[in-house]
Amino acid sequence: MSSDCLFCSIVRGEIPARRVYEDDRTVAFADINPQAPTHVLIVPRRHIAGLKEATTEDAELIGYCQLVAAKIARERNLEDGYRTVYNVGPGAGQSVFHLHLHLLGGRDLRWPPG
Repeated sequence: MSSDCLFCSIVRGEIPARRVYEDDRTVAFADINPQAPTHVLIVPRRHIAGLKEATTEDAELIGYCQLVAAKIARERNLEDGYRTVYNVGPGAGQSVFHLHLHLLGGRDLRWPPG
């Protein structure tokens, strides 16, 4: 964990967040600037700066975040459609440099996004 990382501080419980799920590998919480009725961030407990910094050893954890997103989507009855997104770098909107997966649902999601 990084001492100066916002999401590491949330994972440690030092900064409050509206947690919706947690286990030994991940913490999921509501986005403070939601872009859909359901907008949850799934964050690995272990600090990884972003997808481009991930290694092959991180592949299982990255995939596991997707499974957590699917579990939350089922619990929220989003089976008709939801989106999962990893933003990579500032040009894609990544503003916190701790790998996190966005789960968006509860409204029509147009394509292309952005």
